[in-house]
Amino acid sequence: MQALFIGHTYIDVTLLCDRVPSGDEKTVAQDYAVSFGGNAVTAAFACAKLGTIPDLITTVANDWLGRMFLDMAVTYQIPVHARRVQRSSLSFVLPNDGKRAIIRARDDHYLEPFPVLDLADCRALHLDGHQSDAALYYAKACRAKGILTSLDGGGLRGNIEELFSFIDIAIVAERLCEQMALSPKDMLGYLKAKGCKIGGITMGERGMLWYDEKGTIGTLPALPVSKSAIIDTSGAGDVFHGAYVASYLAAPERGFAAHFEFARAASAYKIQHLGNEAGLPTLADIKALEKNVSLV
Repeated sequence: MQALFIGHTYIDVTLLCDRVPSGDEKTVAQDYAVSFGGNAVTAAFACAKLGTIPDLITTVANDWLGRMFLDMAVTYQIPVHARRVQRSSLSFVLPNDGKRAIIRARDDHYLEPFPVLDLADCRALHLDGHQSDAALYYAKACRAKGILTSLDGGGLRGNIEELFSFIDIAIVAERLCEQMALSPKDMLGYLKAKGCKIGGITMGERGMLWYDEKGTIGTLPALPVSKSAIIDTSGAGDVFHGAYVASYLAAPERGFAAHFEFARAASAYKIQHLGNEAGLPTLADIKALEKNVSLV
C-alpha cells in the first residue's frame, strides 16, 4: 500500500441536456456518461490514472451497481476494501453552463465495521469526511506514524471539525466556509489553529486561496479554459485532490505549490470532458495542457 483513500461510492449518471423537463414532459439528452462517483473514490481513480495506485476503503453493495463498480476498480487495479451496505448509492448529474445540478440517493447504513489495514508501507492518506469513524481512526493512526494526511472538506460532514486536528493538508470548498459561517480568510485561520500544515479554499473558476508550508497566504489562479470548452465541472475538485496526492507520492521533496499547480492542470482537463472516467487525465494529458496554456 502506497496510499489509502477512504470515502463513499456512488455510481454517477451524467446527462448533458439543454433543459430539465418538469411536470409531464420528456426530453432527449445530447450525451451521457456512466462512471464511478464520490469524492475520495473519484480522487483514488485519478491518482491511479496518474501512476500511483492507492488502496480504497469504500462502501460496496451486493447488487448490480456494486458489481459494476468493482469491475471499474479492477480495470484500474485498485484494491477495494469493501464496507458493506444494503444498496448502492446513485447520483444523477446535470451539467449546465459551467454549473451542475445533482440528485443523489445514498445508503450509508453500514452493515459491518470498517476494515483495519496494515499501514506499514503507506505514505499518504486521503479522506473526504464520509465514513467518519474510519476517517478519524486512520487519521489518528497515520498522524502517529508520520504518514501525510489529506482532507477534502467539501461540506460539514460527521466529525470533520475533530478530524481537522489530525490533517496535514486540508483543502476545503467555499460551501464549508458558508456552513461554518466563516469567510475564506477566517477559514484559513481556523485551519492553522487546528494544526493543518497547509490549508486552502477552492473557489472554482476563481482558483484557490491557500497558505503554504511557511504559513504564507497566496492565491493559485485557475488555468484559463474557454467557456465553449467547458462541458462538465462535476468531479473537478475530486480530480484536483487525487492529482496533488499523486504528485506528492511521485516527488515528495517538491513543495506543495508545485503539487497544486500539477493538480489544477488535472482539474482543467476534467472540466472539458463528460463524466468522471472520461475526465481522468494521464501524465501526457497534463503536460500537453500545460504546454498549450503557456502558449496562450
